Amino acid sequence: MTVRIMTPESVLFEGSAEGVKLPGSGGSFEILNNHAAIMASLEKGSIRVKHDGKDTSFDIQDGFVECLNNHINIAVTL
Repeated sequence: MTVRIMTPESVLFEGSAEGVKLPGSGGSFEILNNHAAIMASLEKGSIRVKHDGKDTSFDIQDGFVECLNNHINIAVTL
């Protein structure tokens, strides 16, 4: 699946990933390959992207995520 994490100023991450853990407003959740379509708001916390055998983290203030057909777009403020 492809993941794109962006702020109003820049793109923080763009590439393939095995999974993404997100701080959802209703609790944390993980998106894996072939996940059902979803759109959700995010709250202050850490986004963790699993890619290339490692985890990369991004601390955010808030944002939202859209997942559709293995394309995950995440818009955040830091």
